[in-house]
Amino acid sequence: MIDRRRLLTLGASLLAAPAVLRIPRAQAQEVTLRLHHFLPAVSNVHRYFLQPWAQKVQQESGGRLRIQIFPAMQLGGTPPQLYDQARDGVADIIWTLPGNTPGRFPKVEVFELPFVSHKRAIVNCKAIQEFADKHLQDEFKEVHPLCVWGHGEGLIHARRPVRNMQDLQGLKLRFPSRLNGEALRALGAAPVGMPVPQVPEALSQGVIDGAVVPWEVVPSLKLQEMVRHHTEIPGSPTLYIANFILAMNKAKYASLPDDLRKVLDANSGQVAAQMAARPWDERGPVVEEMVRKRGNEIIVISEEEKQRWVQTTQPVIENWVKQAGERGIDGAALLAEARSLIEKHGQGVA
Repeated sequence: MIDRRRLLTLGASLLAAPAVLRIPRAQAQEVTLRLHHFLPAVSNVHRYFLQPWAQKVQQESGGRLRIQIFPAMQLGGTPPQLYDQARDGVADIIWTLPGNTPGRFPKVEVFELPFVSHKRAIVNCKAIQEFADKHLQDEFKEVHPLCVWGHGEGLIHARRPVRNMQDLQGLKLRFPSRLNGEALRALGAAPVGMPVPQVPEALSQGVIDGAVVPWEVVPSLKLQEMVRHHTEIPGSPTLYIANFILAMNKAKYASLPDDLRKVLDANSGQVAAQMAARPWDERGPVVEEMVRKRGNEIIVISEEEKQRWVQTTQPVIENWVKQAGERGIDGAALLAEARSLIEKHGQGVA
């Protein structure tokens, strides 16, 4: 027969047992990360890259790692401030262009030089991520890079047709980053730098005559309603691309439980970079067809004209190599490697 004292002791231990059993469950921490970016929720990058990527992370973590996306600068600030928001912890993760802060990230700029990168985003994404793994750890040391990539071909969208360099003379065109602007200036245009969300207002106010952007971003800006002429450069390499980074606050990354960090790691680097190619390579042609059916003019410059552009923008490349050397960077070697990586990942890609 169990005496009263023993019964009380046994009862207390049974009551305590669930609390002990709950400890591992409590330690199975659930984390929500805030991802901040500059485009609206209707944009192709938001719908076809950032959302699927966040859902993949959540699914593979068993629902314990959630990524809440804040588009259109909903957490405040301006697009050029996004990188520092990740550094300072204003946001846990950001998507931005390194080129929004000119000269701050000189090595990754090599892919933004005129006629270096591929027409297809999948080639650029693979090449830039491989380059980043080898060369950009120090350049992005203030954050934890999740992936680094570049879009596919950029086009000229303008209020007047552009078929040759003469048509570019004095044309006020928005550009996304420093080297894109220098290439346009070499070709005779009047480049105007600004983050892409400012393009519609700048067009409506006559600040610019057009913009250089890839096809995929056109609908989110309603650019097809504001200009009627769209100029493509045939084949690869293409006139320009812009680089992107998906970056995380270092302290937040370090604070994740080991198993959740492994899930994030498994969805970083090449895995994420190749997912990022989808909005440009899959949605770009859909947008182009939509613009064509709308009755807008799509111009493809001739191969002969393209070679004129290549030769005319060569000084931009030479100047970049010189400036890199002044900063202690072997620009010629980085350029050769960038071109080699584009060729490597472009094998068999039309």
